[in-house]
Amino acid sequence: MRNMSQMPLPPSPGTAQHCSIDLANSEIQLPGGKSFDALASPEGTTQWLIARGLVPQDAALQSYCQNRLVTLRSQIRKAFHASASGTPVAAEVLQGINAALLAAPSTPLLRQEQGKGFFRTLEHPATQLTEHAMSRLAEDAAALLSSEEAGLLAQCEAEPCTRYLLKTHGRRHWCCTRCGDRVRAARSYAKKKSRQDSPAG
Repeated sequence: MRNMSQMPLPPSPGTAQHCSIDLANSEIQLPGGKSFDALASPEGTTQWLIARGLVPQDAALQSYCQNRLVTLRSQIRKAFHASASGTPVAAEVLQGINAALLAAPSTPLLRQEQGKGFFRTLEHPATQLTEHAMSRLAEDAAALLSSEEAGLLAQCEAEPCTRYLLKTHGRRHWCCTRCGDRVRAARSYAKKKSRQDSPAG
């Protein structure tokens, strides 16, 4: 069985800068009807979050928390699709993302410790690990979708891949070299078939 923290494809452009793209791409459709889902189990979901510094090393999420992350992923993917395609997004998708934004406190509270004086820190209770992770992922998605970078957001052209990326080159609409090779091969085949099907002049 594949290690659930090991993705079968390299990160797509924009993943390093945006954890929301990373989340959207945590489920991958592969050629031959195969797929990979890093959030397929509570253990896999926990490892995915730990690897990205979104929960502590000793965290252990339950299936309820896993399901919430999977739901947020679906909502973010729908918002990304709406942005990339210029189509409206359903109101319940925005409600879900906004609920994740509000799930954890975002204002640092005032604290005082002997010898340290006053300082401010975000509350991070163990009972709200999932809320904090979801809030950070939703915040990143909201910041991306409302910025100029949203114009660079695209979905991979190589079927059956559905990963998202930030376009680094005007004509590049694929998430990795492997997908790029498939796109070029498909275009070459289409051109060859078109020439074969054309009536002789």
